[in-house]
Amino acid sequence: MSAQPINRPIKPLAERMRPLDFNAFIGQEDLTAEDLPLRKAVNNGNIPSIILWGPPGSGKTTLARLIASKLDINFESISAVLSGVKDVREIMDRAAGLKKEGKETLLFVDEVHRFNKAQQDAFLHHIEDGTITFIGATTENPSFEVVPPLLSRCKVMVLKGHSEEALVKIMKAALLDPEKGLGRYEIDIDDKVLSFVAAISHGDARSALNSLEELVNYKLAGNDSDAATIGIVDAEEVLNRKALLYDKGGEEHYNVISAFIKSMRGSDPDGALYWLARMLEAGEDPLFIARRMVIFASEDIGNADPRAISLAIAAKDSFHFIGMPEGWIPLAQAASYLATAPKSNASYMGYKEAKKDVLSLGALPVPMHIRNAPTKLMKGLGYGKGYKYPHDYKEGALDEQHLPDRLKGKKYYRPKDSGYEKRIMERMEYLKTKKK
Repeated sequence: MSAQPINRPIKPLAERMRPLDFNAFIGQEDLTAEDLPLRKAVNNGNIPSIILWGPPGSGKTTLARLIASKLDINFESISAVLSGVKDVREIMDRAAGLKKEGKETLLFVDEVHRFNKAQQDAFLHHIEDGTITFIGATTENPSFEVVPPLLSRCKVMVLKGHSEEALVKIMKAALLDPEKGLGRYEIDIDDKVLSFVAAISHGDARSALNSLEELVNYKLAGNDSDAATIGIVDAEEVLNRKALLYDKGGEEHYNVISAFIKSMRGSDPDGALYWLARMLEAGEDPLFIARRMVIFASEDIGNADPRAISLAIAAKDSFHFIGMPEGWIPLAQAASYLATAPKSNASYMGYKEAKKDVLSLGALPVPMHIRNAPTKLMKGLGYGKGYKYPHDYKEGALDEQHLPDRLKGKKYYRPKDSGYEKRIMERMEYLKTKKK
């Protein structure tokens, strides 16, 4: 490939195009509109400490910088990925010095969830005494990744992935901007290209702008002029290897596995196979998926189809034996089988009811007649007295109490009129009549 165009900016387009004013901030209108609390707080110069929670490229860093510039206060920015205790301590020392001079400091911590508990706790005192106003950005659910003391001192603001319409607006702004953007070039780009780039960017403005810049640079490479025409074929050729949005440690991981489980629970094999493919093609651990199917087979199918758990375990073992790239085949078979199997959560719910009684009522005494009596003393105390040996009775059907006295007659397992469990229900009804 020929040399890149001369005077190419060093900073990526996504970095150059960060807006310097709220009015230029595209997207997140439900947070940044003039009449909403955030803008009012910024305009009043009195913002709280904030946790910005949103997916990559949703504008968390940009929003923090806009807040700092609007307040005209000392702005410190660190990344929890690249910084440690020493960096935080140095910032706090500077902030404390400025506080004595009557100046405020806003500290922005990107990827705050990467700091451990002790590191997050280190911010608490400085927030309390007003040394800093804290803004943390995270792609993870702060309920799980931010320590409760820090979370309680911050207002959580949720950013969403940008709509495709917003991404198209952001790219058009970059194409028109001659100073920071691509407006210096004569780019004729089809609207279909912008829609395509927006669609494969999955709400990520950074990804969209990087893809746009990649396209422009590709078309300008080796050109004698700064003009280029970009069509949908060019976009598909250059950008056809875009990765799926799927962070195995992030929220999307839990969203997709939830969709997979709920598709099987809803007896929808098409949905199950789609979400299975989403996970596998994004690089999810196939054994994680197999484990979830084993759990599902017992939790949601249970005795309605006792073969389901065997099939799920067989799929897991098959994957171990085959591996990739063909290991998806038994996983797909299991997913479609589990999705179409009759459903019952009777054993799952029965255990939860029993557990509730165990936790609320404590260790209730074992009835004397079913206690073990290995010694003469225990027999003398009545252990095992009156126990009826089921094999001495036809079909083992006898009316004997096995629950503690306080729970006598309690029913936990209620089989459903579904699949094999219907036969279990009929068997239980039959045994009930025999016991009588």
